[in-house]
Amino acid sequence: MANYRAPLRDMQFVFDEVLDAYATLQSLPSQREFGNDLGGAILEEAAKVAENVFAPLNSSGDKQGCQYDPLTKTVKAPDGFRAAYKQFAEGGWTALACSPEFGGQGLPHVLNMMVEEMLCSANLSLGMYPGLTHGAINALTAHGTRELQEQYLPKLISGEWTGTMCLTEPQCGTDLGLIRTRAVGQTDGSYAISGTKIWITGGEHDLVDNILHLVLAKLPDAPDSVKGISLFLVPKVLNDGSRNPVFCGGLEHKMGIKGSSTCVMNFEGAQGWLIGEANQGLRCMFTMMNSARLMVGMQGLGIAQSAYQISLGFARERLQSRSLSGPKAADKPADPITVHPDVRRNLLRQKVMIEGCRALAYFTGLHQDVAHDHPDAEVCQQADDLVQLLTPVVKAFLTDEGFNCANSGLQVLGGSGYTEDWGIEQLVRDSRITMIYEGTNGIQALDLVGRKLGLGGGRAVRSYFALVDGWLKSNADSAYVDAVRSALVQLQQATQWVASEGLKDAEQAAAAATPYLRLFALTSLAWMWARMAVVAQDKLDQGSPETQFYGAKLKSADFFMARILTETDSLLAEVRAGKATLMAFSDEEFAA
Repeated sequence: MANYRAPLRDMQFVFDEVLDAYATLQSLPSQREFGNDLGGAILEEAAKVAENVFAPLNSSGDKQGCQYDPLTKTVKAPDGFRAAYKQFAEGGWTALACSPEFGGQGLPHVLNMMVEEMLCSANLSLGMYPGLTHGAINALTAHGTRELQEQYLPKLISGEWTGTMCLTEPQCGTDLGLIRTRAVGQTDGSYAISGTKIWITGGEHDLVDNILHLVLAKLPDAPDSVKGISLFLVPKVLNDGSRNPVFCGGLEHKMGIKGSSTCVMNFEGAQGWLIGEANQGLRCMFTMMNSARLMVGMQGLGIAQSAYQISLGFARERLQSRSLSGPKAADKPADPITVHPDVRRNLLRQKVMIEGCRALAYFTGLHQDVAHDHPDAEVCQQADDLVQLLTPVVKAFLTDEGFNCANSGLQVLGGSGYTEDWGIEQLVRDSRITMIYEGTNGIQALDLVGRKLGLGGGRAVRSYFALVDGWLKSNADSAYVDAVRSALVQLQQATQWVASEGLKDAEQAAAAATPYLRLFALTSLAWMWARMAVVAQDKLDQGSPETQFYGAKLKSADFFMARILTETDSLLAEVRAGKATLMAFSDEEFAA
């Protein structure tokens, strides 16, 4: 079984050479001293944590899982998780991109995304405990009172405590207007929270002594819809050290991420405090959700990278048959399966999708930093528009491809992949949830066509098209310009169709949403690969000694344009097919 190794050279290529991220970050007031030396050192240390602390616990955590004690209503994480988490928190990793005002290091959000990629590659289950805490930190930072911030943010940021997001209930998931959890005001200004939440990641565990739950609930006089949702902070342990009556009612029995505690949580009149304004919980929730969705996208990317390393390592060692063009390893009884075209197709598809997705994710994360801290309000707005527009794309597409890469990797291993010996079957199981939680990928597609295309009256998508078009004009003599422009035209045609038909009939836009999101993603990856190819060619022209590294980038771009970007034709056709063939069936005809 291959041991995970962080792809630092590829990460540095995208971050520094393609995106020129250090220059962009140094234009921000809070990041003027963030340079290559600091960023490189942090990533190298994060790689050591991922490889040496997180990765060794991945398989054992999956086999052991979390253990629930019904008498004490407590959960024990797999062996080694508590010590690993403590080492991670004490190393300052939980505070990386958080505000220095409350103990954070104030480093770039995109850097934190890069660290998350490595952690998710190494051990997705363990990485989720600190990962979800960032949602709570962001919500408190954006919407909490000063008193709540001072009381809770330092310990969340230090990792001494963790946080959760308590949204889903047995009768509702996406349709949060149906929640039944209630909050009743108390004389001391707090609220008594009562209800049941399900599928709560990190709802109960033994990694820390206190867990802060961010809970959606309705006030007694609230409208019976999403306009009546409020957000509350409910600690497991109160300030006086007493136990707040919020208890784990059991663990979910899951397909994957078994080292992550996924809990049923019962709030039995638990004491909580309002975050933000009453009945404005949905707005506060999206502060959590948007950061969580980008994090989940990185989970997909991380799983894909780990799967690729396993399948490539296996393919280089596995001897089966001879190459169709003649023996390549004459001193051996058969050739490594890397010589066979279909194995190469699976491996190369993994490779080019991973590298393209990484570029799109870092591009989005970089704009998140610009939106957060650029001194020019107009530049901030443009950057925020891009982040809002691309968040559902990053979440959905990177998790789709994470699963696809894990599945392709298993195919490369054949029967060996179907056993537990190589670890890739765990990656297939673990990756599947990423396409579902924090909003299913179908919901991400609906968010893209229903909300994000109309953002600012279409301002966000027009700005993105202009950005791509501007690059194409500035690099008119570069390779792949025609291929990217063709895909961009198709995406613009699909956008116009969705906008015009969706105004007449909302079901038309909904029917087109999923293929539209994939078309958007593939066009974006084509642009990223064209940019990577320009850099690689420039480096080779300048006489770089890394001929193999940069040469592989050019060949990868060729593969993407010739064998993957061609999907855009069928995706545009699917968008234009509309709702007719989807909605024509009666309920009875599904069983006919």
